[in-house]
Amino acid sequence: MTEDQAFLADCRARLAFDLLGNTWNSVVLWALKDGPRRPGALREHIGGISQKVLTETLRRLEFNGLVERRAYDGAPPRVEYGLTGLGRTLLAPIDAFGAWAFEHGDEVMAAQERYTRER
Repeated sequence: MTEDQAFLADCRARLAFDLLGNTWNSVVLWALKDGPRRPGALREHIGGISQKVLTETLRRLEFNGLVERRAYDGAPPRVEYGLTGLGRTLLAPIDAFGAWAFEHGDEVMAAQERYTRER
């Protein structure tokens, strides 16, 4: 990204920020880092996500080429979701954001408390 690049609607940097800006996108991608999972196992692994939100998130990630859906025949039929190669490229930035949050989370929460007290 260059300094003079505007954040236009079709800007590639803005696209990346939009992808990582959705809380559940990063969480689901990170939850899939060790391999494909069935939706129920994925939901259990994540915790705190409704079936509806998980389904919407998986569809959004699939639409963006970050996750692939694999359907298997059988009784009952089963579905798994796994990261694509493109999805795997986001693991390092997600890890970096997580490390930043771990290091600076207390400072952010203190700032939020100060702001709330002063209003």
